[in-house]
Amino acid sequence: MLSKGQKINDRYEIIKTIGEGGMANVYLANDTILERKVAIKVLRGDLSNDEKFIRRFKREALSVSNLSHPNIVEVYDVGEEEGNYYIVMEYIEGKTLKQLLQKRGALTLPEVIDIMSQLTDGLAHAHEAYIIHRDIKPQNIMIEDNGLVKITDFGIAMALNSTQLTQTNSVMGSVHYLPPEQANGKGSTIKSDIYSLGILMYELLSGTVPFKGDTAVEIALKHMKEKIPSIRKQNPTIPQSIENIILRATAKNPKNRYDSVREMYTDLQTAMEKPNDKRLVYEYPENDLEETKVIPPVAKKPKQEVVDKPLEDKEENEIISDDKNEKNKLPIILAAVLLIILIALAGIYLLITNNDVKEVKVPDVAGLTLEEAIKKIEKEGLEYTTKSEESSTVDEGKVIRTEPKAGSTKTKGSTITIVESTGEKYLLLEDYTGKNYYEIKAKLELNGIEVEMKTKSVEDATEYKDKEDLIIDQEPQFKEGEEQKLFAKDHVILYIPEVDVYPDMVEEKWTLLQVQDFAKEYNLTLDITYEETEEVDENIILSQNREPGDPIYEGYTLKITVSKKPEEEPTDALLPGHE
Repeated sequence: MLSKGQKINDRYEIIKTIGEGGMANVYLANDTILERKVAIKVLRGDLSNDEKFIRRFKREALSVSNLSHPNIVEVYDVGEEEGNYYIVMEYIEGKTLKQLLQKRGALTLPEVIDIMSQLTDGLAHAHEAYIIHRDIKPQNIMIEDNGLVKITDFGIAMALNSTQLTQTNSVMGSVHYLPPEQANGKGSTIKSDIYSLGILMYELLSGTVPFKGDTAVEIALKHMKEKIPSIRKQNPTIPQSIENIILRATAKNPKNRYDSVREMYTDLQTAMEKPNDKRLVYEYPENDLEETKVIPPVAKKPKQEVVDKPLEDKEENEIISDDKNEKNKLPIILAAVLLIILIALAGIYLLITNNDVKEVKVPDVAGLTLEEAIKKIEKEGLEYTTKSEESSTVDEGKVIRTEPKAGSTKTKGSTITIVESTGEKYLLLEDYTGKNYYEIKAKLELNGIEVEMKTKSVEDATEYKDKEDLIIDQEPQFKEGEEQKLFAKDHVILYIPEVDVYPDMVEEKWTLLQVQDFAKEYNLTLDITYEETEEVDENIILSQNREPGDPIYEGYTLKITVSKKPEEEPTDALLPGHE
């Protein structure tokens, strides 16, 4: 972790941590040369020790720095210092799409069309420059307060494509948007990004991802095997033309997907003009991702075209031939019909006489223990399998439901899935004091726990120099030896030190006298520079070296620039020899 005030490359001064992930930490920093705020991603963990990854990361990040598009985060610089590999980017004051989804759930249709239009426009620009993202997901997309969308993490995503990752967070975060061909171990193309865009669009409209599972492997298999659920079944107000965009983008067979992101962008622009389109039917088979073997068709004679012509225009031998064919076919047709009737009668007889094949109803075992449910299901002559699922309403160890549901009719010997409750998901409360506020906040919010930050006065603020984000107290209080559970929607308050901060003396037009009183109150050393100017009154503060909002510590030096009037030049009348 980098600390506040630390400089990278003797240029980028760290202000604070603004995000943490399995692959990188993100910091807000000040570019001291260009005097602008920037975001710096510093790689962490095993990635910093992987030479192959680092080489590719540098190369890909530098190639991305040549992209210029309003919907792509601009990359300013890439480098390394003391083993810290970093990428300097445009600082976006906003939130990720993931954070927006967590706060809002499903978005409105106009919002989704606007966001997806911006994404496809930006990604099309990257594809036209032969750059594939490979990790499109809401965590890698920023949205500003004015609605402008920015795609980030091009360089990291492309570099990761050549590295074997084992970080659970990064795998689980990306697998929800993983194209089937990548799950199957094949390479990425522009159509891989298109698939991820389709999954993202589904999530924006529904508030949830289409494929879920307990492990990354389980989710990846669903991407390869299962059809994407119908978005219109969840929300019938969504037009068919919109669902068709998702269906085409998320086709398992890349041949059925859009050929380019630009095509998807065009459909988004025109979808509301034809809302009642017919549901999309794929042109090519969608079954799995195995190589399709093309079997040459058996040569057939062309069908005779039916033309409404007088009988006398046909060749005489053709009429005779047709007549013979019809006579030859008749016995065959009669024999086939007779065979079908005999088979049907035999089937009816077997159904009536075979007492072993019976249909039974799936019993209702909800609320029973797993053992009780198994006995009840086996008593009906049914087989069973089990799976676990979290539940806030059914106690741990009890049955939530069966699949298929209770009351369904099944033949004896069929397999029924018993869904057992693991109880409500919770997190054990810990003693968070002395830990970083942003780290704990992220951990709690990932588990659905609401976090509130408050400040608390401290006796000596100097003890917390560069530790303004340190947690000094919490509610609820941690009790040693007592198991305290935190469930989703529970509320936790984390306290950080209350430290006085510098005001904006320039904006508020402080006078030299006010600053002198301020310095005396906080025991600061003043370093004063005067600057001649006619634009403001005399003794007004023109600049300060401590940024507004920076904490105040006793004994520090405050440098200020103060205005003074230009000295008047003597007139000719007063010069010697001009009396």
